[in-house]
Amino acid sequence: MSSSDSSGPRDLNGRVVARGRLARLRSRLWGGGGTAPLGLRDEVVVVAGSDDDAIASSVALDESSWRGEEEVILRHDLELPADRVSDAAAVAALDGYEVVVDDRWGPRPEAGDDRLEVLVLARVQLLDAMHLSQERSRMASLGSRHGGIARRWSVLQRPAGGAGH
Repeated sequence: MSSSDSSGPRDLNGRVVARGRLARLRSRLWGGGGTAPLGLRDEVVVVAGSDDDAIASSVALDESSWRGEEEVILRHDLELPADRVSDAAAVAALDGYEVVVDDRWGPRPEAGDDRLEVLVLARVQLLDAMHLSQERSRMASLGSRHGGIARRWSVLQRPAGGAGH
């Protein structure tokens, strides 16, 4: 199942949370009761991010406009040798990440080294500082194992104030 599926809200690991019978019944009786699950094609804005490995996830989130109770799109930009991009994308897909090949969130970054290509990965999930740290570490490891680096990460959410809900 891809993370762009709109089949329900996601947990801290990007997996769809199954709604129980009571929640489904309430939804039928009183309507949707909130916003639709976030998808990779929804209108979003960057609320946090960094290209500095030394900044703590908790600090980055505390200094941002991130809303912890709402789903996010977690985006990672990796720089990898061209012949390793598809392998890295396949490994990331096992954790629900999808490759983003368009410029839906602004211009695609360029690699700092012309021997490398940028791989943009994203998934929908709930987020807290611990899980952000975990994903940053996972992407640094993925980049390293494939001969590259994790260049930056970004947290995107729907605009505040109900737009896109």
